[in-house]
Amino acid sequence: MNIYAFPPVATVIDAVYAFITAIAGVLEPLAGTASAALAVVLLTVLVRAALIPVGVSQVRADITRRRLAPRIAELQRRYKKNPELLQRKTMELYTAEKASPFAGCLPLLVQIPVVGLIYAIFTQVSINGHPNALLEHELFGVRLGSSLVQLAGGGALTPSAGILFACIMAVIAVVAQVSRRLLAQPPASSTTDTGEPSAPGMPNLAGLTRVLSFTPFVTAIVAAFVPLAAAIYLLVTVSWTLGERLVLRRVLGARQVSPGASPEPA
Repeated sequence: MNIYAFPPVATVIDAVYAFITAIAGVLEPLAGTASAALAVVLLTVLVRAALIPVGVSQVRADITRRRLAPRIAELQRRYKKNPELLQRKTMELYTAEKASPFAGCLPLLVQIPVVGLIYAIFTQVSINGHPNALLEHELFGVRLGSSLVQLAGGGALTPSAGILFACIMAVIAVVAQVSRRLLAQPPASSTTDTGEPSAPGMPNLAGLTRVLSFTPFVTAIVAAFVPLAAAIYLLVTVSWTLGERLVLRRVLGARQVSPGASPEPA
């Protein structure tokens, strides 16, 4: 069964297809054959702009967790022989600070269906029963529905296509390295560079952050397997994420008031 033909999914794909087609039509007099690629860039920007409030909450949660790290460490020291009480005190601290140890995962989850939509639009011959005209659009002579692996496997990889995909993957990799270094550093206003401790029953968020910091590197590899249009989306979204994180860390970090590191009373 083709999941893209399932009525609810087909309707959503058709709506996104119509949006990209309409924007490409408006841009075509200026951008020519690159109009659909620019429409994908615009779609990415709109999606990420809509997620700015989520990005704000993500950075705030990260700053708050780092600020609370010394207090959580003190709770661990005080209640290390009583795991149940330690877990309760830790949750009470998060509740009192109106923070959540699970905050900040939504942006990653939202990106998955969006990439899936772009992938579907540029791999399906027909969209909701009508021909997919976007498959004929190109960027620097490379069709938006072609992937690096597909072209290489079929012996159709041209120098221009190889250079284009190499540039996209290289930029994603560079952004990945910068993002990883950024995620490894505390905000400017943080009073400690101590890694965030974890309590029994609580997720090891420091470890999770380190794992997630490698996600852009995986994205660079994925860009070789997905259609060029999806690779463009990935390039724009990881670049946006880095820029957004830099700006929000500076703005929100500067506003963060460093509290005392006194532990919760027993």
